[in-house]
Amino acid sequence: MTYVSLDAWWWPFVFILFAGWLATDIWRFAGVLLGRKLSDTSDAFILVRSVATALVAAVIARLILFPSGALGETTLLLRVGAAAIGFLAFMAGGQRIGVGVGVSLVVLLGGMAAGY
Repeated sequence: MTYVSLDAWWWPFVFILFAGWLATDIWRFAGVLLGRKLSDTSDAFILVRSVATALVAAVIARLILFPSGALGETTLLLRVGAAAIGFLAFMAGGQRIGVGVGVSLVVLLGGMAAGY
């Protein structure tokens, strides 16, 4: 079965959903099975956690420094400011991710509405 095998409006969405699920869930299940007996303080776990954190930081840096779409129409100062204020809110709010993301979003949307 291929991407163009059916001529239905919904088929591309089902194909992409299935392909995305297949590509990611295999690795999730493998991680659960292989990491079940892994200690939180082991070198392997620390390495995996460090790489995952670095990847998230790299994606955030790319979104701030080289944005696309509507985010690319904002100023660098607004994007950096929203990230910094969101981080401060994250720290002041008891290190809750929702607080940091929410405050950053409000600052970013407010700055976009003001034309920055």
